[in-house]
Amino acid sequence: MDVEWRKWYMDVMLVPLGFLVMISYHVWLWHKVRTHPLSTIIGTNARARRFWVSAMLKDNEKKNILAVQTLRNTIMGSTLMATTSILLSTGLAAVISSTYSVKKPLNDTVYGAHGEFTVALKYVTLLTLFLFSFLCHSLSICSINQVNILINSPQDSDGAVPPEYLVELLEKGFVLNTVGNRLFYAGLPLLLWIFGPVLVFLFSLTLVPILYNLDFVFLKSDHSKPKPKSISNASTTNVTNTSTSTDFA
Repeated sequence: MDVEWRKWYMDVMLVPLGFLVMISYHVWLWHKVRTHPLSTIIGTNARARRFWVSAMLKDNEKKNILAVQTLRNTIMGSTLMATTSILLSTGLAAVISSTYSVKKPLNDTVYGAHGEFTVALKYVTLLTLFLFSFLCHSLSICSINQVNILINSPQDSDGAVPPEYLVELLEKGFVLNTVGNRLFYAGLPLLLWIFGPVLVFLFSLTLVPILYNLDFVFLKSDHSKPKPKSISNASTTNVTNTSTSTDFA
């Protein structure tokens, strides 16, 4: 029992701790998006997208090409992430099903457990994350494709396609895109788990500050700017200086 614990204690402690750091950050980010949305990039972009849909529908005859190109660029980004995720999943599935020696890392270079069960657990966990990332990006593409068609549909008086439905559908697509990206980011530390749990924990600690700088809006305060003098104060100063010079004369 002691021998098994010596092999597993670093994996049992550092890998869940790294995941706990990531999960805690995203729970706090979700709370900020719900309570102070304009302080986050996610909330600010969501508000801008609502205005964007209204602007595209208001003058659709002139802006229909702009709407299609904007949504197409978003679809291309989701397609790239989905393709990357499924390629990584395919590679991991090939490694798991093979008997190649890459499944057996060197004992001298890997800290922590490196038995057959541990190696299988690492690859299966990675495969699961990348598959869910692919699923989220695929669903995101489906939602944004629907918006791409409906946003250029004729807006009749019956209101067959209300703007609220388009906003909700577009937000669903972007939320799925964000979830897929975060699952992909969570898989990056696990790639380093192949070489030991220490790298997983260090990479998780490094990833959180990077995501923090990408997720929040930092606006420079205007306190450092010099305040311009008002016209009334300037005129009062000029009058005082004139009267003083007259008295001396």
